[in-house]
Amino acid sequence: MVGVGLALALALTLLLLPGASPAPEAHGPEAGLDTLVTEFTSALSADQAYRPPIAAERRTAATGFTALLDRRDTGDLRKLGFSVEDRVDPATGRPYTIATSEPGTRRAWGMYVIDRSAPPSLVVEVPHPAFDLRTELFGVDLFRRVPGAVLLVAGAHRKADDSHADVAHEEDSVFHVVAASLAARGLTQVQLHGFHNENLPSTDIVLSSGAATAGGAAHRAADRLTAAGFAVCRAWADRCTGLEGSTNVQGKAAAEDDTAFLHVEMSRTVRDSPQHREQVVGALVDADLGKP
Repeated sequence: MVGVGLALALALTLLLLPGASPAPEAHGPEAGLDTLVTEFTSALSADQAYRPPIAAERRTAATGFTALLDRRDTGDLRKLGFSVEDRVDPATGRPYTIATSEPGTRRAWGMYVIDRSAPPSLVVEVPHPAFDLRTELFGVDLFRRVPGAVLLVAGAHRKADDSHADVAHEEDSVFHVVAASLAARGLTQVQLHGFHNENLPSTDIVLSSGAATAGGAAHRAADRLTAAGFAVCRAWADRCTGLEGSTNVQGKAAAEDDTAFLHVEMSRTVRDSPQHREQVVGALVDADLGKP
């Protein structure tokens, strides 16, 4: 016991000496990706600050994200105010890299998450967080279910800056630059949206391939969602009252690159239900959207 006491006293003395290193700070468990995304999107509002990036900034964003995806230097993204971290999601145990725009500034340019457990496989997009309510939760769940997925979350409310922050319809955004670069690599994009029940009362989900011809991924998704019990409007075969996503700029870029793009509009009833969220995400995973 005397030896233990002397050891403790010596350790305390060393800690108190000038220049001694402090004890490591204790940290709690790492926050899950759902927590990070929810905290990020909960700060968005129609009157928040926002400005579109100028052409030089968009070029920097393109080179910066490509470098991040390929595990190279992250300096270009940091120049644009992004923080970049490597983390592990406790819900899946999988490593990921996350780049987040600086909060509370006009450079509200988004959150971009790359699953590092597999090569890039599927792009999951949330262009209207805080407006198409709970679409970010669908995005996180789908990201977690697909190894190698890349998650894109817009950094501003779609109505911010007189709607210039609507990244689904504005090409001069970091969100579009990142989406277009991933489409150029041949990756399928799944973009998540929401509509009011009264806009299409008899429908749960509207599926569209945007400006492109509907391919195998769109047809498989429609079949799986229908089998899960959802009423699905297939925009390539039916009229879906303006919810077809034909003017979506990410869809247009995908059509130019001949890559798949799936525009998923979900009713408020679907988005409000955790059970429906599990069913929708499960159907999209079963559709194996990364394949043609």
